[in-house]
Amino acid sequence: MKSNRVTLAALAAIAALAAGCAGPAATSGVYRAGQTGTEQIVRMAVVESVREVVINRGESGVGTGAGAVIGGVAGSNIGGGRGSVVGTVLGAVAGGVIGQTLERQTNTVRGLEITVRLENRQLRAITQEADESFQPGDRVRLVSSSRGTRVTR
Repeated sequence: MKSNRVTLAALAAIAALAAGCAGPAATSGVYRAGQTGTEQIVRMAVVESVREVVINRGESGVGTGAGAVIGGVAGSNIGGGRGSVVGTVLGAVAGGVIGQTLERQTNTVRGLEITVRLENRQLRAITQEADESFQPGDRVRLVSSSRGTRVTR
């Protein structure tokens, strides 16, 4: 019974970790609080090409660490004596791998590299999350601030 509670708690913690890694991104429809109330420069352009990319937000190590701790606690309930030590080590390793995998999955998003031609004929390429669809020939806005540039309609 005690083992089932620990395992259930470990699974709940891993699920919470996975949910916590995925925060809202700054997309054309979502702004972070620090982005509001700031002036942005708007330029008009025409889409030349669109290429799908994968955006990796990076890994903090939180998934690996939390997974190792949770796995170690869950594994320590297996066997007694040396069996408990082996269970702790194996649980920590397995938990770390699972935690790292969950963090990696939540930190990878679909993106677009959008090449546009400005009205002055210069080309610009902007990479952003794929929250809008664009086709060559679309007339778009480039919205720029000190934090970067977004392509939007």
